[in-house]
Amino acid sequence: MQLINFGYDRSSVKAGIAHIGVGNFHRAHMEYYTNLLLNTPSQNQWGICGVMLLDSDERLYKALKEQKGEYTLTVCGRKGNDEVLSIGSLVEVLWAKENKQAVINKLASADIKIISLTITEGGYNINKTTGEFDLENAQVKHDLNNCNDPQSVFGYVAAALRIRKEQGIGGVTILSCDNLQHNGNTTKKAFCSFIKALDEDLYNWVLTNVTFPNSMVDRITPATLPQDIERLNAKNGTHDLAPVYCEDFIQWVVEDNFVAGRPAYEQVGAIMTDNVDAYENMKLNLLNASHTLLSYPSFLAGYRKVDEALADQNIVTFIRDFMDKDITKYVPAPQGINLDEYKQTLIERFANKSVSDQIARLCFDGISKFPVYIVPNIKKIFADGSDFTRIAYLLAAYRQYLKVRVDDKGNSFEIAEPWLTAEDKTVIASDNAQDFLGLSAFNAVNLKANQAFVDCYLAMVEAIAKNGAYETLKNKVL
Repeated sequence: MQLINFGYDRSSVKAGIAHIGVGNFHRAHMEYYTNLLLNTPSQNQWGICGVMLLDSDERLYKALKEQKGEYTLTVCGRKGNDEVLSIGSLVEVLWAKENKQAVINKLASADIKIISLTITEGGYNINKTTGEFDLENAQVKHDLNNCNDPQSVFGYVAAALRIRKEQGIGGVTILSCDNLQHNGNTTKKAFCSFIKALDEDLYNWVLTNVTFPNSMVDRITPATLPQDIERLNAKNGTHDLAPVYCEDFIQWVVEDNFVAGRPAYEQVGAIMTDNVDAYENMKLNLLNASHTLLSYPSFLAGYRKVDEALADQNIVTFIRDFMDKDITKYVPAPQGINLDEYKQTLIERFANKSVSDQIARLCFDGISKFPVYIVPNIKKIFADGSDFTRIAYLLAAYRQYLKVRVDDKGNSFEIAEPWLTAEDKTVIASDNAQDFLGLSAFNAVNLKANQAFVDCYLAMVEAIAKNGAYETLKNKVL
């Protein structure tokens, strides 16, 4: 397959954006848009410096550093028409474990006008019960007492903002690119709560010198496993140490609220708007909620790839019923969007054999996803007295996934839930299935108060234990 090279001189590009969390999604989404934009010479001040804060970033950091930030992105077409792009917009990479001060200095640099983030839904450290920033988090407590030796993303950014304030460097935009409803508002709450606890004067400076736009991001981007690296390089005729692959669909809707200037992303397909709400409501409640809905039942049924699960008509019917009967009535269509076409496109995207996304990736960190994608809809369904059968089944399947850790075919598996609390582990371990409804992910709704729901859920738990998740789906849900 022919490699499509970028058309700009990287030596003329400087970093105007520092991005924290250089994962696959960021490299398939924001870097993709930026790579396109840099073909316009007047935009060459908007390259990206990738910032990595975690011990686990070492392999990727070293790979990207060896390649001077360049990597390949394979865009997988739904009809099998793939293309591979060389991405050059990542002009610098820094790893905090190698040099903390270099990271702080870069975030404080006058060249940096935007600090963007992909730190996962759980990374914003918002307490699921109170909805407030958790000042008791171990890293946060360390950073509040050791502001020159940060461990958390909040400590690093605060250290840089203090330099900006003290040296008169000027304000900056902090832009979340994570799948959170009102992600800019959440980002502002998190960072401002930390900074207010750290330094009241700095907090007051932030209120007038830092903006936090909301945004909606969308592009299915699987994890790149070692076998994927071999496969992509063989297919593309490259020797990339850090390749990424993704679907051909992409969307980015951004609130136009940038205090220090911004790239002209609207020139390459992003939507810059005064109000992101309708777009993010549509995406989070149809795409992300459907991803969560299909993940645990499909994984328990023995499927490991999303496209394989979507070849099963029972899974497709389950998802479409959820979209059509449970969710669509709560999703006002954004201007110019046909919801029926959008939902059909979602099914086609999920079924993309070239992407072949991992169901395990969708199962990852459910404790952070349920409060964002599922619980708000449960509250609406309860308030309306609507059918909750599919939701009850989903929660029973999630319990089976977390507690039993064996699928319908007898295959055992490990779970990936980095944000489980001690209390969560206790309710998961309980043999009383009703205790599971007290999981922290569900704190925003009193599930136990709805006896009809509890009865339905307990019946699903019993059926899954006796017959398996897939048979229960066929016989009790569809």
